[in-house]
Amino acid sequence: MAAFDDPAFFGDRWADVYDERTTLDPAPAVAFLAGLAGGGRVLELAIGTGRVGLPLAAGGIAVEGVEASEAMVERLRAKPDGDRIPVVIGDMADVPAQGPFRLVYLVFNTLFNLPNADRQADCLRNVARVLEPGGAFVLECFVPDLTRYDRGQRVEALAVTEEYATIEVVRHDAVAQRVRTQKITFDSQGVRLHPVALRYCWPSELDLMAEKAGLRLRERYADWDRRPFASDSASHVSVYRLG
Repeated sequence: MAAFDDPAFFGDRWADVYDERTTLDPAPAVAFLAGLAGGGRVLELAIGTGRVGLPLAAGGIAVEGVEASEAMVERLRAKPDGDRIPVVIGDMADVPAQGPFRLVYLVFNTLFNLPNADRQADCLRNVARVLEPGGAFVLECFVPDLTRYDRGQRVEALAVTEEYATIEVVRHDAVAQRVRTQKITFDSQGVRLHPVALRYCWPSELDLMAEKAGLRLRERYADWDRRPFASDSASHVSVYRLG
């Protein structure tokens, strides 16, 4: 297995900096998901450090998690009430949890961490297996923008200060729909590498995978605030239902 294809690879390499690098406010996602959870059981795939799962559980919702990286789960456990969320260590594509769940969700483009279309389809099929009838599966994903790449590559300066510089180096394979990225930080301590590998999907491709799994698209928005999804939307929040 290639390192990028190891389910724990991303979490193991990013756990030490994930919270500081992920500055997006989780509140809109938490409010959106809480409205779908009702009083049922909820499962977060790739729960990571609990950025969404912890505030959702703090609202009285029964949240469980799946996470491939033990390093990420250690970060979750170190947070207040982090030890109260049951987490199964395993590949999110297998959905190694005992249903039924009223809501399963996967946020922040994390479905794209799965290495190929087959494993992404496995994930949707296994989500359908653990959902209760009428249950919801919520996905947050970016919409690919191929104009970001010049001859299949991109280099960008993300940050430059007196103390450090961070650049991002990207290679894009349009045939495989894969993007491989290195975020490289140079500072007085040396060089630090934080790699990311994604296999992206178009919304229509996700809808077809979902349909084959027995899930139907019921709602799609541009973001967690329910702005209408349009042809120029950079991301989508999609709600699929079982049956």
